[in-house]
Amino acid sequence: MAETLRTQQFTLARHLRDPAANPPPPGIEARRLKVYRELFHGAIEGLLAGSFPVLRRTLGDQRWHARVRDFYALYRSQTPLFTEVAEAFIDYLQGIEPDAPWQLELAHYEWIEAQLYLSDAEDPPHDPDGDLLDGEPLLSCVARVLAYRWPVERIGPEYQPGEAPAQPTLLLVYRDADLQVRFARLAPLAWQLLVGLPGSGRERLRALGEQHQQAGLELLRQLRGQGIIVGTRRGNRGAVRPLESVDRPPPAPSPDPRPADRSTPS
Repeated sequence: MAETLRTQQFTLARHLRDPAANPPPPGIEARRLKVYRELFHGAIEGLLAGSFPVLRRTLGDQRWHARVRDFYALYRSQTPLFTEVAEAFIDYLQGIEPDAPWQLELAHYEWIEAQLYLSDAEDPPHDPDGDLLDGEPLLSCVARVLAYRWPVERIGPEYQPGEAPAQPTLLLVYRDADLQVRFARLAPLAWQLLVGLPGSGRERLRALGEQHQQAGLELLRQLRGQGIIVGTRRGNRGAVRPLESVDRPPPAPSPDPRPADRSTPS
């Protein structure tokens, strides 16, 4: 009896995920099956549309719904939590050949804002007033330094590039004291400084070259004033918080699909 029920449940689940490839279990009215299919698919589509509004609008209804159906049918999620559906979708995008090459990076760009907005991470032990030259500058746990091949902040329904530009898009994303997530473009100098090799501020500045010493120090001070650098690390010295990558980012629905700030630290 139990095995029969289990078989029926798996048959129904396979049908709900991919009705074109899996027949329904016998004895269930077609009208009821249709209701179940719409409820399950609609729940997932709604979560994804809320997490990736720009991607949804840019792909358009037909491509978007085809992408969601493919994700729903083929991806094997390892979590029962709705709050982690966005992570699963990005993981899915990494494993396919998308019809638009910027899809993965645009999805990550939309996700990172929500991830920082909802993050409850805490900074490791640090000295807020530590010497930025002699100590090791520590990036806030709610800040990320990003590099994208595609101009993700410009992509939308009216702009869908066919080729990646020669220069990457370098961004700093951070949550400020008012709990607002802000995006700022980074000059190459600033990006190098923030993702540089482990070590003191002096060692990092030296790696940039003599001509950039003063500008780099001023940038470190500016970022500490903004709370993006929280101070200098205490205890064992380690690497600055690494460049955020596009693999396996945690999820969350985005409160606002577009950045709040476009300033350019340099």
